Amino acid sequence: MNSRFVPGADVEPSLLRRIPTAAIVTASYAPDFERCRLLCETLDLHVSGAAHHYILVEHRDIQLFRQLENGRRSVVDERELLPRWLHAFDDPLSLFRRRVWLSLKTQPLRGWHVQQLRRIAISAHAGEDVLIFCDSDVAFLKPFDCGAFWRDGKARLFRRDGVLADEGHDEHRIWSRNAGAALGIDPSRTSVHDYISTLIAWRRDTVLAMCGEIEKVHARGWVEVVGSARKFSECMIYGRYVDDLLEGAGHFHGSEEFCRVHWTGEALSDDEFRRFVAGMAPEQVAIGMQSFIGTDIGRIRRLIGLN
Repeated sequence: MNSRFVPGADVEPSLLRRIPTAAIVTASYAPDFERCRLLCETLDLHVSGAAHHYILVEHRDIQLFRQLENGRRSVVDERELLPRWLHAFDDPLSLFRRRVWLSLKTQPLRGWHVQQLRRIAISAHAGEDVLIFCDSDVAFLKPFDCGAFWRDGKARLFRRDGVLADEGHDEHRIWSRNAGAALGIDPSRTSVHDYISTLIAWRRDTVLAMCGEIEKVHARGWVEVVGSARKFSECMIYGRYVDDLLEGAGHFHGSEEFCRVHWTGEALSDDEFRRFVAGMAPEQVAIGMQSFIGTDIGRIRRLIGLN
């Protein structure tokens, strides 16, 4: 075992004596607002064991998303989370249809990059012990208790073992290598595990320790380090930090995915959608329809019985 200080892994006995608090975290943006509204409705209907739901958005989207706030849900402005030197602009290269985040300290970043940075940064803003990440294009269809992410003082780390050793997964391998570089892991220590999914959990104290480790290794802020490579995955960084540097301390592994996601392809017909839902594994409690596929949100509402 290494000698690193691991907040909350083995050195915080209070978490062994009490039930940890949990929060659900969703990073979103204006084009996904109606999908996020559906997530909120189904989350309130089916999910227990979460003390709060944080929705992380760009500053200009704050007022739109404030409609979703209630006593257990708040919208967090990225200006509260990320350095002020990271500025968002309409991108002329996309005829101003997309946004780009620019600074002198990072590569030009797109929305999906900054959403990942927000997910890491919320650890310094939230007070709950466990952060559960759920995309805004997810809808819960079955009851779910967030206690599934905690066992005997340890948090569940999603990991698909060995998949990066198979053919394909080229982009995931790049993300894994860049995660290792951000964490200061010797490049010869490659990883074959995949940590990417939705509806997964991190320990908040471990995220804080991870950010501290990145800053210690590079003598720069963690946002600057992570944002210096345009190909990165926050899930890979966290997974490699836990497994490669902490040797799994404070975590147990699980490979079952709680959400069934339609990642690519065309929008499903009504019958295809019903078959997709019928094909959910017993442990799956939610579905995800990737927003860029273009499935009509009204049709999803009708098919899951919320109209």
